[in-house]
Amino acid sequence: MSVFKWLGLEARPQGGGSDIETLPRITHALEQMDPDKARYLACFAFILSRVAHADLDISERETAEMERCVTAWGGLSEEQAILVVQIAKTQSRLFGGTDNFSVTKKFKEMADPAQRVDLLHSLFAVSSADDSVSVLEENEIWKIATELGITNSEYVVIRSAYRDKREVLRNLQ
Repeated sequence: MSVFKWLGLEARPQGGGSDIETLPRITHALEQMDPDKARYLACFAFILSRVAHADLDISERETAEMERCVTAWGGLSEEQAILVVQIAKTQSRLFGGTDNFSVTKKFKEMADPAQRVDLLHSLFAVSSADDSVSVLEENEIWKIATELGITNSEYVVIRSAYRDKREVLRNLQ
């Protein structure tokens, strides 16, 4: 099953000639991916979008960080990562409230403990991409960490790496 089918979307080229050639090439490459890896990356990107969208705005910096994370963890080309992130952002905006828990549960089933910790690092990286981890984003990260079975002490250690970006601590100064 392709990333697009798993997410309930079929990629359709829009616009000029280069999209008509590029999009099918990227789509074909993603569809050739192992179905389990495709589901893993789809969940990973969706969960990143979940945090980025917690404050109802996904900034360009957050999007760029999501693309970087998906490229790094998924071994995708830049074009493929852009496409996966755009699909995940759209799905998160449209169905986030209803799919958040089920997608995170699916990721927990697929990922080993180290991959779950890697995701948590990525969530903080995306959230802090605009130089601030908002209270809404931090609360969403905590929910996800809990859903993934990450212990409080693991969470605190990872969160401490982003101490200078946390909005809640900036407000105390």
